Amino acid sequence: MNLPFPPIGLLLLALAACQKEKPPPAIPPDTDTYTLAIPPGFPSPAIPADNALTQRRVALGRRLFYDPVLSADSTRSCASCHAPHLAFSDSTAVSLGIESRAGTRNAPTLANVAYQQKLLREGGVPTLEMQILVPFQEQHEFDFNILLAAERLNRIPEYVQMAEAAYGRKPDAFVITRSIAAFERTLLSGDSPFDQWFFQGKPEAVSASAKRGYELFQSERLNCGKCHAGFLLTDQSFANNGLYAVYPDSGRIRLTGLESDRAVFKVPTLRNIALTAPYMHDGSLPTLEAVLDHYQTGGKAHPNKSALLKPFALTVPERTDLLAFLHSLTDTGFVTNAAHARPE
Repeated sequence: MNLPFPPIGLLLLALAACQKEKPPPAIPPDTDTYTLAIPPGFPSPAIPADNALTQRRVALGRRLFYDPVLSADSTRSCASCHAPHLAFSDSTAVSLGIESRAGTRNAPTLANVAYQQKLLREGGVPTLEMQILVPFQEQHEFDFNILLAAERLNRIPEYVQMAEAAYGRKPDAFVITRSIAAFERTLLSGDSPFDQWFFQGKPEAVSASAKRGYELFQSERLNCGKCHAGFLLTDQSFANNGLYAVYPDSGRIRLTGLESDRAVFKVPTLRNIALTAPYMHDGSLPTLEAVLDHYQTGGKAHPNKSALLKPFALTVPERTDLLAFLHSLTDTGFVTNAAHARPE
């Protein structure tokens, strides 16, 4: 029977088993250090001790990220749903997996995923290394066994050489999950016009309209900045935003079993938001204008709807200013960074 979502308990058991796997003590250390270009105003992200960033690990993860060999029929890769020019998100409501199977949720951006905690929409996965397993087991994505994927990689001399150089072992589940996570931690975005103004002291970087839009965004009248806070423009909390009165997707309750978590989802980052349409957990709102329309209504009645949501009215100039601010969050250098692109 094809379930719309994998049983969360079984998924977490599988993830926990992988997380316990450690490299054997005999692995020689790789001193080919990779130095992250941390944007101004950003803290240093936490890097696991067993997966320190190196040039070789990042290079291997980058190659695997773009290689469809990891999916059951070798047609889909991580990049199929997380495209660089879209800030590593997708342009469809839900992405297509193998055999053109429609997914169940909108693909989020991977920008600054190194800082994200409690991954996935319900927050059930604590680390990037564990998250890499999700598309493998998901029927609507790779629908494959990571051990079989490792067998494929062991038949490709280049991957055997790269894995041994990066981790001192042949391709296996440890190498796959750690290397892709290493690459994803390099996807730092923090040089948008907003950043240049707010963090780098360049007032000319954004328009007066965008600055007014930011003030409006932070105002108690709209309350946007209460959840979309900090350098990530998300407080990484979980909330119901009144998208529906009844949700087909039950959300975080699948993880916690708490009725207070029904139809509750992780608050997304707004960085590069102009590039990541369509919006919401199910991709049901096609444009930023539609998102503003939704929030102006205060959202539909739901028992778990955030108390921060309330109707508000915007004048035409205010709406223009708010959209100008949201567009100022686009980091064009990030989406054109050759170091993140598909390797030749």
